[in-house]
Amino acid sequence: MAKSIPEGWHSVTPRLVVHDPTKLVDFLKKAFGASGDFTGDSPSVMRIGDSIVMVSGAGPRDPMPAFLYLYVDDADATYQRALEAGAVCLEEPADMPYGDRRAMVKDPCGNDWQIATHSHSSSTGSGLSRIDSPRLR
Repeated sequence: MAKSIPEGWHSVTPRLVVHDPTKLVDFLKKAFGASGDFTGDSPSVMRIGDSIVMVSGAGPRDPMPAFLYLYVDDADATYQRALEAGAVCLEEPADMPYGDRRAMVKDPCGNDWQIATHSHSSSTGSGLSRIDSPRLR
């Protein structure tokens, strides 16, 4: 029997629809070390870490900005690479009360990315630590 989710994919996969998909594919490679290549006849499938992001050009779908949260090994270095690849700073790297070190950029196609490295869990029971709550399992 066929699997309902293809091997290597997750239940939710972002699809970024932009005016210039080649520009976004290039940015993802330079800023986030994405693998994959631009394909003009179908969505470009890019792998960032353990996740897949699809990139499509405008046409049958209108471009729309996305807001994504990206975990990386080094938020500061990734933030710097994103700026060098053409992103605009929205928030400089800072420590968050829920245990993430996080920065935020806008990519050249208008998508917002929060770039984070998780360093510790919050003992206050707020923020991302709530994901372990029984109602979310």
